[in-house]
Amino acid sequence: MAKLRHVAIQVPDLEKAAAFYESVFELKRVGKVEAPIGNAISLSDGVVNLTLLHFPEGTKGGKGGPDWAGLHHIGFVVEDEKATEAKIKTHGGEFFMQLPSYPGVDAEKKFKDINGIVFDVAEHDWRQAKEAAKEAAKEAAKEAAKESVKTTAKTA
Repeated sequence: MAKLRHVAIQVPDLEKAAAFYESVFELKRVGKVEAPIGNAISLSDGVVNLTLLHFPEGTKGGKGGPDWAGLHHIGFVVEDEKATEAKIKTHGGEFFMQLPSYPGVDAEKKFKDINGIVFDVAEHDWRQAKEAAKEAAKEAAKEAAKESVKTTAKTA
């Protein structure tokens, strides 16, 4: 079974958007990339990434210009890319593009569903999300230890 691994939103101001999601939802910043195809900040809750994208004038890949905001694409991690690609085609989806390889950019294959919604598939999971989950678990363990010490001190 495939798993949702990221939602990518195109925004006009990366830092402003990142600050919003970090402050409101306490998402952790797990990556930042500036590349010829566009720029990104990846945030994570430790399970799924929220990838914020910005495409300055002259870069490719953006929708509606550098001031446009909205859903750009969603991404799935799958067990077998080739088998998934065959299923996509069988069910009416189509290949859209292969991202070029740049440092810090996951070069997934992108497809369009039957309604033209763009999504990507990859066999690899988001390394950043896993690292954020480990960090969140460490923080939770520290907080639990502090509470345990407080409780023990009160009962003593």
